[in-house]
Amino acid sequence: MGFTLCAGTEIGAYTGSDCRTAVENAGRILRRDLTKRFGAAERAENEIALVNAGADRPEEFVIAVRGGRMELRAGDALGFVYGLLYISERFLKIRPFWFWMDQRIGKMAPVEVPDGTYTGDMPAVRFRGWFINDEVLLKKWSIDGDPSEPWRMAFEALLRCGGNMVIPGTDRDAHLYRGLAASFGLWITHHHAEALGAEFFAREYPELEPNYDDYPELFQKQWEDAVRAQKDMKVVWCLGFRGQGDAPFWAYDTTGKYGTDEARGAMISKMIRLQRSVVERYVADPVFCTNLYGEVMELYARGCVDFDPDIIKIRADNGFGRMVTRRRGNHDPRVSAMPEDREEHGGVYYHVSFYDLQAANHMTMFPNSVDFVNAELDAVLGKGLSEYWIINCSNIRPHVYMLDAVRKKWFGREISDETHSREFAGDYLGGSESAAACYRAYSKAQLAFGPEPDRHAGEQFYCEIPRMIVHQFFVDRNKPAPGLRWLTNADSLAGQVKYFAGLCGNQIPALRALWERCKQSGAEVITLHARLQVLGAEGGALLGTGFEKLDAEDFRGAFMAFGEAAERFLEADRALRESEKGVWKGFYQNDCFADYKHTAYMLQKLMGLVRELGDSPAHEKWYRLAFMDRRDRSVKVLLVEDNHPTDWELYLKFKENRLEGKEDG
Repeated sequence: MGFTLCAGTEIGAYTGSDCRTAVENAGRILRRDLTKRFGAAERAENEIALVNAGADRPEEFVIAVRGGRMELRAGDALGFVYGLLYISERFLKIRPFWFWMDQRIGKMAPVEVPDGTYTGDMPAVRFRGWFINDEVLLKKWSIDGDPSEPWRMAFEALLRCGGNMVIPGTDRDAHLYRGLAASFGLWITHHHAEALGAEFFAREYPELEPNYDDYPELFQKQWEDAVRAQKDMKVVWCLGFRGQGDAPFWAYDTTGKYGTDEARGAMISKMIRLQRSVVERYVADPVFCTNLYGEVMELYARGCVDFDPDIIKIRADNGFGRMVTRRRGNHDPRVSAMPEDREEHGGVYYHVSFYDLQAANHMTMFPNSVDFVNAELDAVLGKGLSEYWIINCSNIRPHVYMLDAVRKKWFGREISDETHSREFAGDYLGGSESAAACYRAYSKAQLAFGPEPDRHAGEQFYCEIPRMIVHQFFVDRNKPAPGLRWLTNADSLAGQVKYFAGLCGNQIPALRALWERCKQSGAEVITLHARLQVLGAEGGALLGTGFEKLDAEDFRGAFMAFGEAAERFLEADRALRESEKGVWKGFYQNDCFADYKHTAYMLQKLMGLVRELGDSPAHEKWYRLAFMDRRDRSVKVLLVEDNHPTDWELYLKFKENRLEGKEDG
């Protein structure tokens, strides 16, 4: 007989004792989806009954259909949540990233669900979720005027992916949205720099030096305040001790007591024990984790940090998907983040987006392949690191492709470029094989800045490095930029520019071919990303051309090359804004990390300096060349005949007249 899903289907009452709001939220989501899919013409008055029944494992559900009745059975709130969302995906065909990938949800006939038993896959990872980190695009974007709605859509997508844990933003956002995340049934955990989710000491006590030894009672009060604020939520309590931001605590220390690895490790170990004791005063059977991240991984590997064995040890990739310590500035030790043997209570912090002010991806897709990620995460599972996975998802929309791959992995599935690209295209791009091929080709076209397989560049490579070069030119053009030693050993700024511009120029053909292929596929998101990479590489190459001409004292040629480079970055900014259709209006307005427009601004400042080198003191030489007829340029009865042009107006006029070299034309 089966069960008919239609506009008239109701969702029964939840009578469980835990997290009622989570089940109510999931019920509202399914009700919305039923309304989207079905018209009101064909109705059957029936109900999905929610039945509290014991389950073998937490979060498990069973849907039983028999004799015209549908029962959703589960033993806890998340079991009911996953069951309701399973109905939406399995029978209404609404995909996990429907919102973030603009899935068109048209009307359909009522769905006859055959008699039988239905259940979802059980995950291979206990705690699995996202860190909504570096979320600058979400901070100033709202949906229908509601700034919280993007976060609701993020939490819904995470649950649809089978996630159960979230760091709901960075710093203030994490505090602002943790209550909302908890109302969806999600476990809350914390940024590795924010132990217990407490406020930063430097913010609460800005007049004091943030040294624990000087103010132990104030630090402990902050921890206690944080625990009291979250004690009624489900929390994986993050223990640790870093500085006032994403940096080691000793970077802020003024006591001079922590100059050795042993002293630093002993301090971190002490803080972890103290924080644990605070939680245990307020919470029964708490779950704890700590991050072996960056400098802490190095200390742990040297045996300088110790803590209780039941604490989940979170090991991190380097921001590019490789399970080694991250590069910090020019320091890149690449210490393995993996345990030597299988590890109890182990987990990972893994990036599909990263912000390093050097070469990572924040606005564009992860630059390495699904095959690469599959191999790394297979190794993670092989070492027993299956207690906790937190995935840095950034602003979600640019990173859906890899987030969709990783959510399959936390269910223990094998993923590959071949299979995942086709499945993704089938879910969101109408099954387009040309779109699937573009996703497979993307990582192959990315610029390699080192020999290791993870060293492929995101858009920060093209945006950050030109800004560093221009800054150094203004500060001291006779010295290399100190922040570029990770990229090249060149001993001069000119050498650094040549190396960077050469990498960019060599990559342009592959990136252009990718962009052309993506344009033909009609897949909008990846086409945007390919376009951004092309424009970045072209801008980088033109920066090199400008410096070559400057070195040859071809000032007008340098001026024009820097202007062309600036135009590439302005075009990238326009490309972002032109992609803001419908609900995405304003999504990219706060691009303050890649910040293509700021890179253009830095290049325009450089144009101003070059103009001073090549123009006359009265600023009439280049004016007359650009705006006056050849026959009038040498007649100086009136020095100028109009207001002095800005640098950009002058550039555009030179470009219009095709005056781009040393000769006056």
